[in-house]
Amino acid sequence: MKIMIAYDGSRNAKLAMARTITMFRDMHPTLVLVAVAENPRDITDKNEELFDNEIATLRSCLNEALEACKKEEIAAESILLEGDARKMLLAATEKLRPDLLVIARHSHEPDGGFIARSLTYFVDELDYMTFGSVSSFLTRRAQCPLLILPSL
Repeated sequence: MKIMIAYDGSRNAKLAMARTITMFRDMHPTLVLVAVAENPRDITDKNEELFDNEIATLRSCLNEALEACKKEEIAAESILLEGDARKMLLAATEKLRPDLLVIARHSHEPDGGFIARSLTYFVDELDYMTFGSVSSFLTRRAQCPLLILPSL
């Protein structure tokens, strides 16, 4: 079984990977961790530096995740792509044909109490309605099963 996980090193992505391992361990999956660095809109020295830092950070996060998979005795590989996250993840599913795509629902706020969670829910819903999101984009277009894990 090949499971692709959209992975950016965030807390939610780490939790999604851990939950995926827990749920599918007995099926001996191969995890494909896919990170996407988004290209800057304009080419300036400052943006180039920020982009290079993003690439380095994502590489480091992917390496840490691969080590975690190794400790769990789960086969894993990683891919680092550049571009629009929605389109690159969709293209990756079309090329790699995973049995399942796992994404963590993005949260704009770290942990918090009831009010913080309520505000986060409102912001997430507003974000979905006005700008769309990676999960809503992939829900409509991915040609493989999609598991969206909620932020915790």
